[in-house]
Amino acid sequence: MQSDRNKILIESIKRLLRRDAAHNLRKILDKTHAADLTLVFRAVSQSNRKQLLDLLDDPEKIGAIFSGLDEDTVLDLMEHIAEDDLVAILEEMPSDDAADLISQLSEEKSDLILEKMKQEDSDEVEDLLHYDEDTAGGIMVPEFIAVSEDSTAKQAIESLQKEHLDVEMPFYLYVVDDYGKLVGVSSLRQLVVVHPNKQLKDFMTTEVVSVRTDMDQEEVAKVVARYDILAVPVVDETNKLMGIVTVDDVIDIFRMEATEDILKMAGAGEEFVETKSIMKSTRIRLPWLFASCVGGLMAFLIIGQFEQSLAQLAYLAAFIPVIMGMGGNIGTQSSTIVVRGLATGRIAITDMWAVVLKELSIGAILGIVYGVLIGFFAHVSYGMGALAFSVSLSVLCSMSVAALVGSLVPMFFARVNIDPAVATGPFVTTAIDIISVYFYFKIATTLLGI
Repeated sequence: MQSDRNKILIESIKRLLRRDAAHNLRKILDKTHAADLTLVFRAVSQSNRKQLLDLLDDPEKIGAIFSGLDEDTVLDLMEHIAEDDLVAILEEMPSDDAADLISQLSEEKSDLILEKMKQEDSDEVEDLLHYDEDTAGGIMVPEFIAVSEDSTAKQAIESLQKEHLDVEMPFYLYVVDDYGKLVGVSSLRQLVVVHPNKQLKDFMTTEVVSVRTDMDQEEVAKVVARYDILAVPVVDETNKLMGIVTVDDVIDIFRMEATEDILKMAGAGEEFVETKSIMKSTRIRLPWLFASCVGGLMAFLIIGQFEQSLAQLAYLAAFIPVIMGMGGNIGTQSSTIVVRGLATGRIAITDMWAVVLKELSIGAILGIVYGVLIGFFAHVSYGMGALAFSVSLSVLCSMSVAALVGSLVPMFFARVNIDPAVATGPFVTTAIDIISVYFYFKIATTLLGI
């Protein structure tokens, strides 16, 4: 139902853009939620985005739209915005999102914008710029509710009402000591059900789940998901509370990391290419296809070594595609299962040999089943038992080795701190193709006595 509504909204706005109906467009934009407008901005061309941007007057709404778009799109739109208007928009955005965008600007322009921003906002953004953007420090929100452990429940509630009105998501109240170090946490529900004069240190939860500022954002997301919490506090090396990472950021992290893994697994880089120019998209994908090119040439050289065998028995070439295809498919299956298992925490690096042995066993069983099936087809087609056995054995070897490589390589990459998603791209599939061709010709020439 919601998707149908969004489709109607997008088509209506596209139609009004074609008619250049600015007045009607402005009325729709003013009434539409920023989250829905984000979908619209993703669905229209860059020139149309700029047209829509010109019709929006609310910096808060524009900031919310920018928070939902990818960086390349936003940076391009920012070039179209006057400096003072851009400052107003960035001040309305969450500090972590604003910091990500400002970090992509030239040093001269970013300094100028920070100078024009309100002192409080610019200080928060500058603090966040000190951290790597893919760490807890880079994605944390510096606005949070922190109260002294000696405060009473009544004093904490009064503090919420007077001092913390601008906090983005007041899920939890964090308790700190005199040095700002995190010592406990209380839910807002706990705060209102206890006696007003009870001190926080008497009812707060002291076993606080927290993350360090230098923790990778993917690990932060896993912590939030594991403990089923709405926000996680971020502390420095002295346990001083620096900010929080909220569940909406975690959702964005999971979506971004999953997209990155899928792109790597497809051998298409790790960045969105839909919003990039033709040349930039080409540069991103070019190196990933190099492995396929090299692998294809190596397979050509291997087949060339058995040229005389092919000349004597031309029908050997007929089974190359099926043997390479079966090996490639099961190798991709194994590597995908392992990569996603590692990403979601369902598979641990310590389980390496158990996982590899399991995938090898599955590959061998499937190899036997399909080896018999394809071998039977070869026997019916050519009436040669030796050829049928060669094809069957080649399928078994190809699928077994493919499952082994498909599971072993990503596990090895993860152990040496290389993104295992790379292993499911051209790297593994090309290696499997080379191995499959070599096994097939070696087995066939040996058994057929060529």
